[in-house]
Amino acid sequence: MKIISIVNQKGGVGKTTTVINLAAQFAKQFNVLLLDLDPQGNATSGLGINKNELNLSSYDLFSESSVDITKLIYKTSVAQLFILPSHINLAGVEIELVNRENREFILSQILKKVSSDIDFIFIDCPPSLGLLTVNALTVSDSIIIPVQSEYYALEGLSQLLQTISIIQNTTNPSLEILGVLLTMYDKRTTLGQEVRVEIEKYFGDKLFKTVIPRNVRLAEAPSHGMTIFNYDKWSKGAKAYKNLAKEILK
Repeated sequence: MKIISIVNQKGGVGKTTTVINLAAQFAKQFNVLLLDLDPQGNATSGLGINKNELNLSSYDLFSESSVDITKLIYKTSVAQLFILPSHINLAGVEIELVNRENREFILSQILKKVSSDIDFIFIDCPPSLGLLTVNALTVSDSIIIPVQSEYYALEGLSQLLQTISIIQNTTNPSLEILGVLLTMYDKRTTLGQEVRVEIEKYFGDKLFKTVIPRNVRLAEAPSHGMTIFNYDKWSKGAKAYKNLAKEILK
């Protein structure tokens, strides 16, 4: 089982769009679990799950009482794709964990109990570098960093890379950056091209060859509780996420 976190403490970079569609594409070949660790729960609603009707959610992973993880996992409308959904009460969990012993390892201990049938776990991290993200990075084999193709693209990334370096030196020495993903890319603009060159300079071969274009269909799909493949499988966005999955598997 491989665990991949999608992480960037900056919001609005296409993190949730990436986690939903990458997980859905992988589910065509593998059994996949999407773990929603973002209190906003956009990956949860983006896969058609009503957040307000949940009895149990990823919040319960962090509660003191030992929870049976199998009771937190829901089927989605995509075959072989399961979700451990999020709820807004996850927002308060960091304060609750302040005095917990080994609080960085809570997720590591729980995910050991996930069924061996699951091949990949994708984690949608919250847009912050708090304890939830630290837990995700501690349990992950690798991470994908989505970066929006915009003027301030690299702002805040040094802070993220510093956090990753601390995790590598403390709780998870084998954590690696799988790649940096350029999102919302418009090749027709000079800015888009400039940002791509700048990110390539900064990350070198860690930048994925696949870029995710600015695409209306991609933006619309989550509001219908659908992946891009169910919503419009012929769109540029669907093609891009198919290519990204291929590139990762290579």
